[in-house]
Amino acid sequence: MKTSPWSPLPDKRPSRVTLDREQIIDAALRISDAEGIDAVSTRRVAAEFGTGPSSLYAHVSNKDELLRLMFDRVCGEIELPPHDPEHWQAQIKQLMLHTHQVLQRHNDLSRVALAMIPNGPNALRSSEWMLALVIKGGLPPHYGAWAIERIFLYVTADAYENSIWRAQLRHHQQPEGVMEAQVKAELKAYFAELPEDRFPYLRAHPDAMTSGTVQERFEWGLDLLINGLAAYVVR
Repeated sequence: MKTSPWSPLPDKRPSRVTLDREQIIDAALRISDAEGIDAVSTRRVAAEFGTGPSSLYAHVSNKDELLRLMFDRVCGEIELPPHDPEHWQAQIKQLMLHTHQVLQRHNDLSRVALAMIPNGPNALRSSEWMLALVIKGGLPPHYGAWAIERIFLYVTADAYENSIWRAQLRHHQQPEGVMEAQVKAELKAYFAELPEDRFPYLRAHPDAMTSGTVQERFEWGLDLLINGLAAYVVR
């Protein structure tokens, strides 16, 4: 059927995109996992759906809120086993190792936790689990609260630092083991050449200064924090 020249033109505008908060978080995490949190913006996320930033504002008010939602979503990936108060230190270590792994799967998202207090439902779920465990293990509640904050800060800061290291590897297009060995060799040579009158111990122990893998050092630091809590247990 031929269209009359006086007939109204068909509406070729795309239909309005229907979004929900979970879809927005999904898209933002895909961007962040691939490119880092600096690549996340309401405009960029909206473009994933072929729409404009205004379509997101009914669900998230700005990028800061979106980053908080993203971080809390990732906290939901942390598995929490049943409490074993007799082995509370071992359980905390396993939880923190698992948390570290989860954070490292998501590029530099751990940076978000360094600038705010994670208080979403999934983050609170982990805090509740850990506070209950250490109290059952004999820590006074206030020390338990401090332990959560200090240990989690250590884990998130380490995960963020590792994300910077991985970004450098991608930039230099080098395997992790190769670049780590190169950096260690350069540091060892640097320490060995320090002025002996000013830095006698650093000069004498370059092997010690560069010993251990990144993971070994992380776990050793974690043990220091967790084992130190035993001094505050009230029986």
